[in-house]
Amino acid sequence: MSFRVFLTGGTGYIGSAVLEAAIRGGHQVTAIVRDPEKVTRVETRGATGLLAELDTSKRYMDAALEADVVIHVAIEYSPRGVKLERDFLDRLLPALEASGESKTFIYTSGIWVLGPAPDPVDETAALVPAEQSAWRVPHEQLVQSAMSMSLRTVVIRPGIVYGGGRGIVSDLLKDALNGLVRVIGPGTNHWPCVYDRDLGELYIRLAETPEASGVFHANDEADETVNDIVEAIAGHVAQRPDVRHMPLEEARAKMGAYADALALDQKVRSPRARAMGWSPSLRSVSGNVARLFEEYRNARR
Repeated sequence: MSFRVFLTGGTGYIGSAVLEAAIRGGHQVTAIVRDPEKVTRVETRGATGLLAELDTSKRYMDAALEADVVIHVAIEYSPRGVKLERDFLDRLLPALEASGESKTFIYTSGIWVLGPAPDPVDETAALVPAEQSAWRVPHEQLVQSAMSMSLRTVVIRPGIVYGGGRGIVSDLLKDALNGLVRVIGPGTNHWPCVYDRDLGELYIRLAETPEASGVFHANDEADETVNDIVEAIAGHVAQRPDVRHMPLEEARAKMGAYADALALDQKVRSPRARAMGWSPSLRSVSGNVARLFEEYRNARR
């Protein structure tokens, strides 16, 4: 059954994967983007582009309320970003609930809200968020509390996304090609990861499943350490790169709270997503490095 999707962040990393999955599923997508070039980009892919930002609700509110499913993946990495998202949620959630029609709202959080997880944890785990992601917790709570008879709400916590030539793992590919990879701390910490295409498929699967609500983790459950990932990448480069382990204190001085997030040791499970029939097509970074290098190079042509 085809439905109407309103998507924020349609040209971003996760948003691009969601857009492609929605189009493959035969759904009608309206995506808000920030500049005319991006309008053209999403329309070339088969969606409707709408020039707007999160704080220009007059430009997008009608389109959002006409949709069956609103998927929010946009994020602004600026000092005003958190307030922008909170204001967006405060405006849109009540409007969707009051529309008089059955609606679905899917919110993008992140795996770092869990904090340290050296032993496997699922969606029922208590949250001890890394400073980098602490702001997401009250936003998750706001979305979940908006659940009603007419508004179904879903929170997705993606792991570290890889694939498509973008993101944290692609930064490691780039560093390896340049001859120097920096690892924060000893590298024995585990990263929960998820392939971008698999993640996009989960969003649409949950959108299409009326009984799906609440929190869903999204990761491949490979339990790879950073050293596992870096070693696999280094083995696919013609001239092996130097690998430098940067002390956390040094990384923190340069990168702030982001360094602590990257140094988290996390083993994460996604039983609720798997119960919906979702199964990742790629099950590790290390086992797919050749493919990831190919995607990285293709993205730069």
